Amino acid sequence: MIDLHCHLLPGLDDGAPNLATALTMARQAVEQGVTHVACTPHILPGVYHNRGPGIRNATRSLQDALDHEGIPLQLVTGADVHMAPNFVAGLKSGELLTLADSRYVLVEPPHNVAPPRLEQFFFNLMTAGYVPVLTHPERLSWILSRYEIIKKLVQSGVWIQVTAGSFTGAFGRTTLYWAVQLLDEGCVHLIASDAHDAERRPPNLAAGCDAVAKRIGAQEAEHLVFTRPMGILKDQPPSSLPGPFRGAGADGESVEIPESSGGRLDLGRPTARGVRGFSDRLRRLFR
Repeated sequence: MIDLHCHLLPGLDDGAPNLATALTMARQAVEQGVTHVACTPHILPGVYHNRGPGIRNATRSLQDALDHEGIPLQLVTGADVHMAPNFVAGLKSGELLTLADSRYVLVEPPHNVAPPRLEQFFFNLMTAGYVPVLTHPERLSWILSRYEIIKKLVQSGVWIQVTAGSFTGAFGRTTLYWAVQLLDEGCVHLIASDAHDAERRPPNLAAGCDAVAKRIGAQEAEHLVFTRPMGILKDQPPSSLPGPFRGAGADGESVEIPESSGGRLDLGRPTARGVRGFSDRLRRLFR
């Protein structure tokens, strides 16, 4: 498996605080079958003042430490880049980083407030030759009011990365609902750990992959954690890679679920008041 969103570099953001934690996280990832990790610290003006050259140096240093410890994990550079003005200019100058110097770039929007001109922002990135990867939309507080826009972005060429823990209930019931809704509607291109430490938010790509495989099958789960991530590392165009699988629960259809969860489940799009009830049943699906 390949993990393309991980806050592994020590001391750069709210991820691994020190080298010891980073090494523990790396061992945890390897034990799950992860072979490559993109080091993606936050770049957020005014909060995390990371820049491309510093991230490259930190990645090389951590790779040296992994090699010295005999931990068989290959690191590549990247960043969890928050939406900000002059985004394209920052990529071209090297201040901001794409994933493994490919055309694919992680884009993190504000969590609590929907940004204005969302579609225009991503359009500008794509016309500049980049493939934006919108990170963990299922965890955004405003996803309900902007869900149709997110779907339009996917149709226009934006990729979606969902956090592995979202499929296991690690971020709560509502997040679980939206993760599965995006998956069923063929909007998910990648899953990644977005790991920040070794205990509270550890590398958990394997658990997320297992949950997805139970939902849509092993082949699409492999595409989410290996086929498309490897395509990114090789900088292959999106057209050369398999598109997302559209699940049986799309368009609000009822789908078969395990007997232990009580029969069939209606996956119709919820209202704000109805999210909790739907996601309660979804949680039982993944038990």
